[in-house]
Amino acid sequence: MSGGAQLSVTDQRNSTRHPVDLPVIAEHRRIGDVKLQLINVSTTGFMTRGALDFGRGERVTIRLPQIGRIEAFLVWSEGDRAGFQFERIIRADDFAKMIKSLQPNPRLRPTY
Repeated sequence: MSGGAQLSVTDQRNSTRHPVDLPVIAEHRRIGDVKLQLINVSTTGFMTRGALDFGRGERVTIRLPQIGRIEAFLVWSEGDRAGFQFERIIRADDFAKMIKSLQPNPRLRPTY
């Protein structure tokens, strides 16, 4: 039996990443609440900065503006950065609303 997460979303690292500076509280099954600092987000996942105390394939649940609760799996970690993949792809219209709420300065908003 192989270990790690069985991800339903294919690896789509070509998804457009949007820089953010968003502190969130993640719920982890073993550790409980964990503070994460999101530094970028896409429709398929996010990257964090800061040390983590869990391994590849472990799952967390976070709450994002406009999106609500969503699960993600740790895909990679290197030094103080880590990449997570959402358990489902965020719909484009919901993602645009989230980015708009996170980047109130119109000059920083992406054009769709």
